[in-house]
Amino acid sequence: MKVAITGGTGFVGRNLAERLPDAVVVSRRSGVEIGDVDALAAAFAGCDAIAHCAGINREIGDQTFQHVHVDGTRAIVEAARRAGVRRIVMVSFLRARPACGSPYHESKWEAEEIIRGSGIDHTILKSGMIYGPGDHMVDHVTRAVRTVPLFWTVGFRERTARPVPVDDAVDVLVAALEGRIPDPTVAVMGADEVTLGEAIRRIARVAGRRPAFVPVPTWSIRILAQLTEWLMVVPLVAKAQARMLAEGVSEAMPPAPEPPIDIRPTRSFSDARIRAALPEGRFTIDDLRATRWFRLRAARS
Repeated sequence: MKVAITGGTGFVGRNLAERLPDAVVVSRRSGVEIGDVDALAAAFAGCDAIAHCAGINREIGDQTFQHVHVDGTRAIVEAARRAGVRRIVMVSFLRARPACGSPYHESKWEAEEIIRGSGIDHTILKSGMIYGPGDHMVDHVTRAVRTVPLFWTVGFRERTARPVPVDDAVDVLVAALEGRIPDPTVAVMGADEVTLGEAIRRIARVAGRRPAFVPVPTWSIRILAQLTEWLMVVPLVAKAQARMLAEGVSEAMPPAPEPPIDIRPTRSFSDARIRAALPEGRFTIDDLRATRWFRLRAARS
């Protein structure tokens, strides 16, 4: 089976590419824009299936949710038809849904609907919080607690998550590509359910830090998210992530079944797996967008 991976240099995509070394990696870095139907069709030529892993959690310039999630998925479906691809597996978000007030959630849902209406055999994986080396969960929490001695929990009421190790997420992806998941839409969640506060404390402890935690209202996290999107190259927390944290990430919306028992994630949210995902260093002025802008300007002058 020959597979093409969209977003093949992103977090989930590159882990899948390591598992499938013969896969065709499709991304901006490989010279293929997500909206270029002709280039996509050429990349998909001879492929049996597509793992659609492309996605963003914040908008930057022309890389908007509409462009990447909606228009990009529409282009991928058209290119798949031209190339004769028989199956598409899409990585979506656990709580992607319409009319919820979040452009991220709504655009992911619209992409799901495009896949459902494509007429191509498919599986949609509504995935929860995926973690591993190079993620946006363990990485950001670790660097945050190394930078400042205070870290905030989200909301006065604890929400829960079922973190998914990236190895488990890839196992489910491979099973879906091979047609071993009978349901067209499934919820992919980890084996352990923990409160978000406990997840943050566990990551901090494994990273060798014991910061003070202060419960704060959800609106303040949304303000922090907007500020860090404006100020940081990769924000401490994006607005879409703030919404996820406020809702919790342990229940699919709309409801969806989990994969068959022999395919569901089984690896625990353990200290060893957290330790394997720990990044080097902390946040510095190099993480500010202004720093990058000044350096680029200096290099051009």
